[in-house]
Amino acid sequence: MKAWGLGAVVLMLVQAPDAFAHVGQDEAVGLLSGCLHPVSGLDHVLAMLAVGLWGVQLGAPAVWVLPIAFPLVMTLGAMLGFLGVPSPATEYGIPISGLLLGAAVAVEARPPLAVAGVLVGLFAIFHGYAHGTELPPGENALLYSMGFVIATGCLHATGIGIGTVHRWEWGRRLLRVAGSAIAAGGAGLLWRAVA
Repeated sequence: MKAWGLGAVVLMLVQAPDAFAHVGQDEAVGLLSGCLHPVSGLDHVLAMLAVGLWGVQLGAPAVWVLPIAFPLVMTLGAMLGFLGVPSPATEYGIPISGLLLGAAVAVEARPPLAVAGVLVGLFAIFHGYAHGTELPPGENALLYSMGFVIATGCLHATGIGIGTVHRWEWGRRLLRVAGSAIAAGGAGLLWRAVA
């Protein structure tokens, strides 16, 4: 290599900008924060499991419609929370969602799909609003939202997985007991919110 070529290589190395081994570090935190938020509160976990369980009890197409509708509508609620739109009913709507969705599983309620979808969508707004208002300072809202949608989908999928025992009589009884437990948990959380 000629002297001028070696000099050019040395000059480029000296002038090179700093390399960052952890590019996008804050972005991973936003996604992780979003993933952890739904699973960090019993109120969210109970309601989201109930959506999956109820979907299995209702059968196709509800087993897919409800768990897909919930995160979609939840993102609208999150946007309201991000924008700071007031919603005084959220602290009551979330535990009521656990109570009523658990009760629907406990009694194997069989409303028309549109009614079940509207009910699930209404509760999704409350859950999404809570996620939106609890965006940690400095977090990327888009990645945070992706995180809580992914975690919500995983909780619904867990409910669907558990709900597959519905095909046996003992499994149907077990799901009704699980629904009763979810409803009781929602009632307890509602009592705490009111007290």
